[in-house]
Amino acid sequence: MFEEFQPFEIETQSDPPVTIKGLRSGDANSSRPPLLLLHGFPQTMHIWHRVAPELVERYTVILMDLRGYGSSSKPKDVVAYAKSAMARDCIKVMDTLGFTDSFYVCAHDRGARVTHKLCVDYPERVTKAILLDICPTLAMYTKTNFDFAKSYFHWFFLIQQEPLPEMLISSRPRELAELFMGGRQKDGLQIFNPECFENYVKNLENPAAVHGMCQDYRAAATLDLEEAREDLKNSRLVRCPLHILWGKHGVIEKCFDAIQEWQAVTEPGVSVTGKSVESGHYVPEQAPEEVTAAILELFQ
Repeated sequence: MFEEFQPFEIETQSDPPVTIKGLRSGDANSSRPPLLLLHGFPQTMHIWHRVAPELVERYTVILMDLRGYGSSSKPKDVVAYAKSAMARDCIKVMDTLGFTDSFYVCAHDRGARVTHKLCVDYPERVTKAILLDICPTLAMYTKTNFDFAKSYFHWFFLIQQEPLPEMLISSRPRELAELFMGGRQKDGLQIFNPECFENYVKNLENPAAVHGMCQDYRAAATLDLEEAREDLKNSRLVRCPLHILWGKHGVIEKCFDAIQEWQAVTEPGVSVTGKSVESGHYVPEQAPEEVTAAILELFQ
């Protein structure tokens, strides 16, 4: 898996120290444009195993584990998981690898929330972005209804005061992965590559990662909402074209108007396109052909 990729390890900040680990298919000397792929919860960069290998002939592909996840650092404090801090990781990684101009981004779930902030805080760096199965965090929290709360119960569970969610998750991490991840689509765990699924279980078996993931969500319900409101107040909107793909059998399709919600946080006149795909939440693994096709069509 990822045989054509080389590992990297980059320190993105010193206090507290944060090191981001990932894989790249080439270096900045390549003529192929850079493409950053970001994963979601409770996963790692392994979600791209069906997509990334199909792209290496056209792009220099960079995969990274978000802070708090996988092999990257897991700082303790909630402030470390503000999406503004996680977006800075992306910039530091790309700069250190030599990609100091603009780049493409395709991101799923939590990684797509990082990408939203990346587009707002560093508008000159993101050429275009594809966001998978999300609406803006502020919209999703402020428009919560019964159907959303029932489907996304983890948004309200993981933000509870520590150590309650950490303790409960760590007591039976494999069962949580099997029931939570398998229960989000009719095909259950069959949509996951077994090696990748074991990587996700390993993620949940690490208490530091569990705490990091909870802090990610706690930041989303506090710091990220504050930052989002401040951005809107100051007309700090997304300035690059966006393409949104969401699962036809997921909560975005059921509870939100994805295109309208993204238009609301994007500068007028900037393209916001998208569609539902035959998938549940885990779009890169359940509908990799759709994701690959969108990247190849839109990132030119």
